[in-house]
Amino acid sequence: MEFLILIGCVALLMYGMKVMSEGLQKMAGSKLRTVLGTATTNRFTGILTGAFITTSIQSSTATTVMTVSFVSAGLLTLAQAISVIMGANIGTTATAWIMVLGGSFDMRMIVYGSIIVAIALIYSKKNINMGEFIMGLALMLLGLTTLKMNAADMHLDQNVAITGFLDSISGWGYGSYFLFLLIGGLLTCAVQSSAAIMAITMTLCSTGVLDIYSGIALVMGENIGTTITSNVVALSASTQAQRAARAHLIFNLFGVVWVLCIYRYFVNGVCGLVGCDPHNVENPEILSAVLAAFHTAFNVCNVLILVWFIKPMEKVVCWLVPDKPEGEEEFRLRFITGGLLSTSELSILEARKEIGLFAERTHRMFGFLHELLHMEKNDDFTKLFSRVEKYEGISDSMEIEIAKYLNEVSEGRLSIESKRQIQSMLREVSEIESIGDSCYNIARSLRRYRQHEKEQFSEEQVSHIEQMMKLTDEALVQMAKVLNVEEYRRPDLNKNYNIEHEINNFRTQLKNQNVIDVNNHLYSYQLGVYYSDIISECERLGDYVVNVIDAYAGVKRDEDKKNNNIFGD
Repeated sequence: MEFLILIGCVALLMYGMKVMSEGLQKMAGSKLRTVLGTATTNRFTGILTGAFITTSIQSSTATTVMTVSFVSAGLLTLAQAISVIMGANIGTTATAWIMVLGGSFDMRMIVYGSIIVAIALIYSKKNINMGEFIMGLALMLLGLTTLKMNAADMHLDQNVAITGFLDSISGWGYGSYFLFLLIGGLLTCAVQSSAAIMAITMTLCSTGVLDIYSGIALVMGENIGTTITSNVVALSASTQAQRAARAHLIFNLFGVVWVLCIYRYFVNGVCGLVGCDPHNVENPEILSAVLAAFHTAFNVCNVLILVWFIKPMEKVVCWLVPDKPEGEEEFRLRFITGGLLSTSELSILEARKEIGLFAERTHRMFGFLHELLHMEKNDDFTKLFSRVEKYEGISDSMEIEIAKYLNEVSEGRLSIESKRQIQSMLREVSEIESIGDSCYNIARSLRRYRQHEKEQFSEEQVSHIEQMMKLTDEALVQMAKVLNVEEYRRPDLNKNYNIEHEINNFRTQLKNQNVIDVNNHLYSYQLGVYYSDIISECERLGDYVVNVIDAYAGVKRDEDKKNNNIFGD
């Protein structure tokens, strides 16, 4: 029963941390992403930024995820990302100090009062995000307080099996430290929460079960364990994500190695700062503060050493994770293949990056059409047409995968703004897939025209098709710019609407001229159909582009579509 209560306390602690982090991200997620994108001009501001964001949202994983997405999008260099990750390691030490404060006295009255306030905020809908943050903090502190009380009731320091095991390995010297380091790493990998293992370590030390040297070895193992988890997740992610994960691992491994070289001296120094004699602890409860102080000193000293070697670290991780052969990553999701991230709010950011990439690939697909128009050899035409056909299949798959991902994200706890954003993104994905369909339809029209050997397009017709394709290409370029614009910049949407008006006017002009030319027998009706199909599909593609822009801007288009004879919409 007592063991079951212990597990329940740890679960409550982990859940409280997650709810608190999600509440903070909902309140300031986009602002924090803006800070991350603009305040990393050099290694020192990058470290400060990483520390500030991680302290604010209480999640080094969330900071790392945002950093990786910015690197993949080209908004941050890998060197800047490494500095942010260093700062995140400093910021995550604030969690341990919160635990020290929450575990220093019985906070149940404060916790229950906070729960009442949180429920009132959530149900009144005045400030739901703040209510979730307070609720998460209250549950975390309740789990921490209950964990400490339950551990005291279990009298673990009087358990013969536990004390016998610890006594048997106490004479191993550094061997016992390596053992606890391994245990800390494995437990963190299994639980996937370094904060939970830190809480258990603090409880074991404060109840006299573990000595401070063994407890700190567990803490170092937790630092390595949390990086192993991110490296495993990054295996299916992009090259830049893998490099960022390797940099995180190298940072913590290096710190563990040099601290082990001067282990007892370093631990004794930290104990001296806290005012504790590691060999004669009169009040075991002070050991929680010692663990928190070590965690902070370990990461700060590690940053002070490695901050001067960011460039060499960048070269090492690039060597460990080399660039993949050209084209290997071309036709797969780049940002969201690792599954849902730690919180729904951050998952939206990854989906947004993936939609931007989807738009770029569709634009590339349209670029093949101009080549098909002027292709001379049949073999070359067939090969390029097959590539367009393959792109169309990939476009269908990307729509399904991104929409499936967004639907999974929508099942999490989201702010009202994020729910609207998901609806907008689902429409964007559908319209971009329609753009891919239009590209394929144009390619099919060109193939049918090529098989029509009786007559060819006139120079004037080819010129008109090229002009229409140029306008359509400009629309796609502007769409890609809008979808990939940084959050702290306001995209110019008017350019897209102006190009759409040009496309519509030009389409109408060509429609009227095509009817006149067919009636005057300048070319056959069948050739006019091929010509009109290409022009019409380009205009339809332009409509899909504007639909994407409308969805992105959160507005609906009210223009009435007119039916056309040969050029129907």
